[in-house]
This record gives sequence, structure tokens and C-alpha cells, in this order.
Amino acid sequence: MTDGSGGETGVASEPRTWGRWFGRPGRSLTRRLIWLASAWIVLALVLTGWALTNQYQESSLRRLGDVLANTIDQVVLATNAGADGRLTVGEVKDDRTLSPLQGKYWAVAEPGQDGRLRILVRSPSLAGESLTIPDELPARLAAARGAIISYNDPDGLRPGGEGPLGVPLRVAASMKQLPGRAEPVVFLAGIDRSNIDRDTQQFATFTWTALLILGLGLVIAVFLQVQIGLRPLYALRNEIADVRMGRASRIARSYPLEIQPLAEQVNRLLDHNQETVERQRTHVGNLAHALKTPLSVMLAEAGQQKGPLPDIVRRQTEVMKAQVDHHLRRARAAARAQMLGEITPIEPVLDEMAVMLERVFEEKGVVIDWRSPENLAFRGERQDLQELLGNLLENACKWARRRVRVSAGSTGLGQMIVVVEDDGPGLPEDQREAALQRGSRMDETTPGSGLGLSIVVELTRAYGGRVSLSDSELGGLKAVLELPALEA
Repeated sequence: MTDGSGGETGVASEPRTWGRWFGRPGRSLTRRLIWLASAWIVLALVLTGWALTNQYQESSLRRLGDVLANTIDQVVLATNAGADGRLTVGEVKDDRTLSPLQGKYWAVAEPGQDGRLRILVRSPSLAGESLTIPDELPARLAAARGAIISYNDPDGLRPGGEGPLGVPLRVAASMKQLPGRAEPVVFLAGIDRSNIDRDTQQFATFTWTALLILGLGLVIAVFLQVQIGLRPLYALRNEIADVRMGRASRIARSYPLEIQPLAEQVNRLLDHNQETVERQRTHVGNLAHALKTPLSVMLAEAGQQKGPLPDIVRRQTEVMKAQVDHHLRRARAAARAQMLGEITPIEPVLDEMAVMLERVFEEKGVVIDWRSPENLAFRGERQDLQELLGNLLENACKWARRRVRVSAGSTGLGQMIVVVEDDGPGLPEDQREAALQRGSRMDETTPGSGLGLSIVVELTRAYGGRVSLSDSELGGLKAVLELPALEA
């Protein structure tokens, strides 16, 4: 964020309002798009309905105003002022003003001393009634200088009001100066506007109904458009999930022109990841070859010599070789764990490990009882799974008296659990954490480098899992291994 001078203020700028609204995590973009589009549609239709209804009403009232202006002109032409100033109104050729309460009325008035208008002559259609005259009308007419002022009869507008026939009126008034009369004369004309109000109400009802139907159609169209428009993104999301879960190795489907570049970039990323892993594997293999060859030579030479020095060289070389093997396996595991799409069924690997280790420990009479669902699969490479299960099962067979039990199952959360138990002496609780450390050996009389369980721990962590030790129901040690699994 920059200050007014263009320099950096050192404070991260806030996202724009729209970006912040659309970018909030945990909210559905589809729902937000639909709500936003629906709000704009409703606002536009409400304004349109109000504008159309108001325009129709104003147009109708203008037509009434033209009729009233014509009536005023007729009355003005028919009005004469006598020598004494008295007004007489001749025949006005409008049948509706000749019969009582026929919906059209006129009157002639003059301003009184109190500022109010006093009716001098009224049309036969008023039948003794009077048009309602607002108190402020004389002042408005004086200021209008002969222009016509129109208004709605308040009696027709106020609830409970009583105008002629109890119907609302539209009234027009104009102040004129007649020859032979010093005082101005006010001419008023009124007409029943109930038909206009009824037509306006019908127009408004029709308009709002049509706009409501149109609005619902537009909202449904927006919903379908958003759903159909985002469907390729949903499909791409599912394909990426399939790649992550190992059900596919690449994005295989074709997508619309706008989304296809994204799918291609994801495939390029997968290819780059695969190439990176392959390069890491090559480097690790080269390193293994470069280190193991000199160590093998040293072991061979030390084995041909006798004495304290060759024995020390041989033992230390064996330790070095074990350490090299350990770190190489760890590097390979870290490289393989970065790969997507590798899937290894559990059942055949367990069967293979059980058959092999029962033969190795045939003299002890160890029996390996294992159970695993047929569709359970490890989300990783077979070699790593063999390394994990082989180390745990071999450790259990070493310490077991007669029996080793293995059970595997899915947690339903993209994870699987493998439990390895034996009926051996077990391991005290205060020594279990140390047993998982690299190079730790609880019994120096057993063969090995002490790296077995630590390899299991590091391989498991490379895949985002964990290992724990506890007491077994068989009396020995129970190792629980949590690993990523293929989701059904």
C-alpha cells in the first residue's frame, strides 16, 4: 500500500470490496453469484414496474388535464361580466355538465376578503355540491399568472371523504382576468377519475404480475446458467481429486475453451512433479552406487586381514553401510511420497510378507494371522509399503513366542490403520519412545542395526502418517500404523 506521495507505507493493502466478498473462504461462489444476480434482477424489475406504473398514471392524468383545460376554455368563453361586475355563464356545450352528478363539473369563483375562494356560479351537474378547494390554491393561482393548476380532490383521496357521488376527482383551476371586471376570476373544472384509477390499478397488477413471472424466469435462468457454467469446474475438481487419491494419473477429459488451459496447466504440473521425482530417484541411485562400492571394497579388504585394526574397520564400515542404507531409503521415501496417483493394494503385500517371514522364522514356529479388506489400498508405492510392513512384521516375529496378528482397515477419512501384535514379552512403556529413535536397540543380542522401527517412523511421516506403540491383548507389543488410503 502506498501513501499519498507514492511511497510504501509498509502496511499490506486490504483487498477491494468485491474481491473480499467473492474471495471469502468457506462460502459458496455459486450461491453468491446467484444471490447477487437475483438481487440485481429484483432491483431492476422493481424500478421498472414503478416507472411503468407511474408513467401510465401520469399519462392518464395528462389526458384528463387536457379535457379539463378544454372545459375551462368553454366556461371562460361562455362567461360574461355585467356593468355591475356580476358574472353570468351562458350555455356550456357539454352534456355531462348539464345533468346532475354525471362525473364532470365546473364552477366559477372569486377570491374573498379572507383569502379563500367564493363560488359564484356552478354547473348543473354539481347539484348544489361544491368542489373541494385547498386553502393554498388562491395563492398558487395568483403566482401561476393564468396557468392551469391541477390537483386531486382531497375528499376523494382521504378515507371516509365524500365528494360528489363519493368518487375521487381530478380538478383543474385557472385564474383569469375578464374584461369589464377589476377582480380576477377563478375557473374550476373537475372530472371523475375513478376510471383512471381503476385502469392504473389494473395496469399495475398486470405489469407486476408480468414482471414477477419474468423475474422468476430470469432467476431460474441465472441459476441454471451458473450451474451449467460451473459444471466443468466441478468436473475438473473431481478429476484433480481422483489424481490426488490415486484413481487417475492425469486430467483426461476435454473442457470448454475457457477452462481447458487450466486443465493443461495441471497436467504440466503433474508432469513436472513426476520429472522432479524421477530426477531425485536418479540422484539417490547414483549416490547409493558411489557410496556402496567403496564401502564394499573396504569390507572385503578388512575381511581378508586379521587383527584389532581390521576388526574395527569392518565393524565401523558395517555401521556406515547401515547408515547409508537408512538415509538412502529415507531419501527415496521422501521422493516417492511427493508423487500422486500411486496405489498399492494391502492384501497381496500382507500375504507376501506373511508367507516369507513364516519361512524365515520356521524354526520358531511363528504363525502370522492377518486380515485385510479386499478393496483396501495404500496411497503410495508398493516398495514403501513392503518396507513398512516388512520391518514391523520382522520385529514382531523376532520377539513373538508363537503368534503374530495383523489387521488392516480403513477409517473412512482417507486413512487406513494397520495393527501388528505379537505374544512376546512386550516393551515397557518408558522404553517405547526410545525404541522409535534411529539406531536404538533394546536388546544387543538380537541381530540388526537398530534402524528398523526408525525407518518405519520416517517413512510413515513422509506420507503424513504416524506410528504408535502400546500393549497388545496377546501379551506382547502392539504397533499401530496410520497411512493414507484410497478413498472408496
